[in-house]
Amino acid sequence: MANIGKDIRLAKEFLQKGQLVGIPTETVYGLAGNALDESAVLSIFEVKNRPSFDPLIVHTDSVEKLSGLVSDIPDAAYLLTQKFWPGPLTLLLPKKTSVPDLVTSGLDTVAVRIPDHPLTLELLRSLDFPLAAPSANPFGYISPTNPQHVDQQLGEKIPYILNGGECGIGIESTIIGFVEGIPTIYRLGGLAIEEIESVVGEVILMAHSSSNPQAPGMLKSHYAPKKPFYLTERSRFPIHEDGFGYLLFDQYIDGVDEKYQRILSPGGNLKEAAHNLFAFLRELDAQTLSQIWAEPVPAIDLGRAINDRLKRAAAED
Repeated sequence: MANIGKDIRLAKEFLQKGQLVGIPTETVYGLAGNALDESAVLSIFEVKNRPSFDPLIVHTDSVEKLSGLVSDIPDAAYLLTQKFWPGPLTLLLPKKTSVPDLVTSGLDTVAVRIPDHPLTLELLRSLDFPLAAPSANPFGYISPTNPQHVDQQLGEKIPYILNGGECGIGIESTIIGFVEGIPTIYRLGGLAIEEIESVVGEVILMAHSSSNPQAPGMLKSHYAPKKPFYLTERSRFPIHEDGFGYLLFDQYIDGVDEKYQRILSPGGNLKEAAHNLFAFLRELDAQTLSQIWAEPVPAIDLGRAINDRLKRAAAED
């Protein structure tokens, strides 16, 4: 399995050699490699078993460094960087030729962000290249929110995981692009629509895609446990079946053993629910259950992103 530690110097050495490391962010753990090294980028796709048509997010540590990656930053995008970076926001911007086509799956835009985690920011500052870093899990499975999740799934394939503890937010970044100058959300995530609209006004919400996605994380089926997973209102749960697990928002189901239930937030807090989502899905998936049932959460603020992940976890390929 991989070594897990806080040695930024060692992580840097592996990355400079073209190898991959697990890195913490405020959203989920990433599988990082040199974004400007096609061989390293190819390794990311191979280790994750990720289809080459699904583009990657490039991570850097300053707005100034974007000049080497993108050819234009719209005014609205710049306003968002000033308000929300470092943070759970990814911008989709026109790329420069320095960014390999493999990173962007041949698209003329590149997804970029500055993550809000002190260890990874220090690592990025120490490097003379940005990092491509999708979630550090096998493609399509539940995203990792602590270093042990990464080690359990990819530890035999990578040499090192930078240990930044539990991810604070727990779901991926919000991705926003600019279609004819209009802010357009390509993926719901850890930054709520309401917060974005407070800066740039009304935004367009782009539906996810089952093929040829225009941004990372747009595939219809994603973030899924290995067990059959179903999303419906609580009133429609088959609650008397043996061997079923339940992912719930704020209340247990009476008459069902609590070990088969996970409550995302007993107090009904959507930030807490987002933080717990992937970890609780993993815990249920690890039990000897035949099915997992989940209920949607209130569709406001981060609830939209949580429901997005639940819908895609339940979607058929």
